Amino acid sequence: MFIIVGLGNPGDKYSFTKHNIGFITAEYLAKQNGIMINKKKCKALYGEGTIAGERVVIAKPQTYMNLSGESVMELLHWCKIPISNLIVIYDDIDIDVGKIRIRPKGSAGTHNGMKSIIYLSKADDFPRVRVGIGKPPEHMDLANYVLNKFSEEEKPLTRESVEKASMAIEEIIRNGVNSAMNKYNG
Repeated sequence: MFIIVGLGNPGDKYSFTKHNIGFITAEYLAKQNGIMINKKKCKALYGEGTIAGERVVIAKPQTYMNLSGESVMELLHWCKIPISNLIVIYDDIDIDVGKIRIRPKGSAGTHNGMKSIIYLSKADDFPRVRVGIGKPPEHMDLANYVLNKFSEEEKPLTRESVEKASMAIEEIIRNGVNSAMNKYNG
């Protein structure tokens, strides 16, 4: 069994913002696999189903980004799985729009959602799929940048990265994180 968590902020105000690319990807992955994210538990909206022959829970924490770890910890305890079977999807400013990067473990960098997960779990050895949102312009505050919606020019690249991230997650489940890294890390 795997738990796939897309990070984002709840509420219409944040829908389709750069910081919510984790939610967007989780929803796309769920739709591609006939999974409805329509239940509530563990401070998350979630759906259950099967991907690549494995039982999965796809979740979107409803705690706001900087408290994502609370929801993730509750999900791990509820599902009784090791943290190595957690896959987290989130935005990354150090990766260009349209690109993704998969890692088997690592630090949170500047991402508050990942900081919360790593702090509460006391572990960083779980796969993550980072979806590029690009760097903010020099004059723009980082918080304002990540809460902006994608520009018209960015939308096709964003769609591409969401599709790629979804395929990468399926590959992680089917053949492991190293296989996904070999196939999808550009």
